[in-house]
Amino acid sequence: MASQLRVVQGGAVLLEPVTADPWEFQADCVEAFVASWRARGFSPVTVENDIGLLERTLTALGRPAWDVTPEDIDRVVGDLALAGRAASTRREYVQIFKGFHRFLQVRKAVEIEAGFGVRLVCPVDEFNASRHVGDESPAQLPPPTPERVAEFFDFLKDRIATARKYAPAARDYAMFRTLYHSGLRSEEASLLDRPDLHFTRGPFGNSTFGSAKAPAPPGPDRVGYRCWTGSTSFCAGSSTTSAGSSPTPRCCLRTSPAEVCIAGRSATVCGI
Repeated sequence: MASQLRVVQGGAVLLEPVTADPWEFQADCVEAFVASWRARGFSPVTVENDIGLLERTLTALGRPAWDVTPEDIDRVVGDLALAGRAASTRREYVQIFKGFHRFLQVRKAVEIEAGFGVRLVCPVDEFNASRHVGDESPAQLPPPTPERVAEFFDFLKDRIATARKYAPAARDYAMFRTLYHSGLRSEEASLLDRPDLHFTRGPFGNSTFGSAKAPAPPGPDRVGYRCWTGSTSFCAGSSTTSAGSSPTPRCCLRTSPAEVCIAGRSATVCGI
């Protein structure tokens, strides 16, 4: 028996949303969006904070996310500015909505178009998109004076001597001293290994960093690990970039039952 072909009406199968109530459907979408954060490994604290931010943003917009227009974004950001909110806060409102809207485009676009007749287009554009440089940017502020820097490190030293737990205070001092003397960014400092520090080069030692280095796992061989864990083999604030010919080892405060030292050097006098 010969097979027969016939033409049938084609087209994509449209999925109806679970509910016709836009606010109820948006609440379900928010729950799915939050579940995606947890799936990506966001910490409970981050999830809790971002949920609050997203809810405040959607409340301020006053309409379902798929009906939000660029003018709505302008209105909310403008109201935040008039209320004296910092540029970083306004940026957070825009970014959290942009992420939620992107989630709707990827996961819920078919249901939204079928149920509410809206084709999703992100209302965040080049005219209302958040900028990473605001009025409060550090680039607009003068650098601290030497006297202010000295006060800051004196405060950290006093904090080490009086802290209930020695290790966190010593960790903070080591971190800030390393950043201050070496000029490294925080991410670069976190990637430092012991071979990157050269205590015999120059009057204060020398540190090197390669931007292409792969991150190493935490462990006893990481710079600062022993100091951060309260051990006695790393000196807070030893990494510098000055180069020279006369090696002068640097040492630490003796503010703990266990002396802090650099690679085995005793801490008798603090030259920091």
